[in-house]
Amino acid sequence: MIAFKRILCPTDLSEDSLKALPYAIEFARSFDGEIVIIHVLRALPAPETDFGFGAAELLELASRMRQEAEQSLERLLKGRVPDGIKVRKVLVQGNAADEILRAANEYDVDLITIATHGLTGWRHFSFGSVAEKVVRMAKVPVLTISTKVLSPEADEMYATPLSIPS
Repeated sequence: MIAFKRILCPTDLSEDSLKALPYAIEFARSFDGEIVIIHVLRALPAPETDFGFGAAELLELASRMRQEAEQSLERLLKGRVPDGIKVRKVLVQGNAADEILRAANEYDVDLITIATHGLTGWRHFSFGSVAEKVVRMAKVPVLTISTKVLSPEADEMYATPLSIPS
């Protein structure tokens, strides 16, 4: 039997990115697993004298960004994960898709649940798709959740377990 004991659930700290969380919760509940929630902070540019600030200022900015991300993640998750579900929160800095894939390997996850923001046209071409790269490059199954098709009833998944065949 396939068991999803460790589920990676990336978030960019938007409500839409958490549309995959109910699925991660239900898999963790069904398999007595753990959810690894990851947020990737953007990498800061190397300090250059042209910007008028140096390494010390960049370190301070990076520290502030991390602290704000930690607080945002705590606020966003508050009340969303039921008691009894094991959760590990991970904050890293770098390219989102690359860091998600690295974390999947590092934390030995069995499944990645990720929301797709549904960018199309030039925006998709310009910005790329984190979910698309994760799907193409992941060494484990990836469950993608479209933020466009989820109904408000999906939030009731916290109370209504998914039916997962044994």
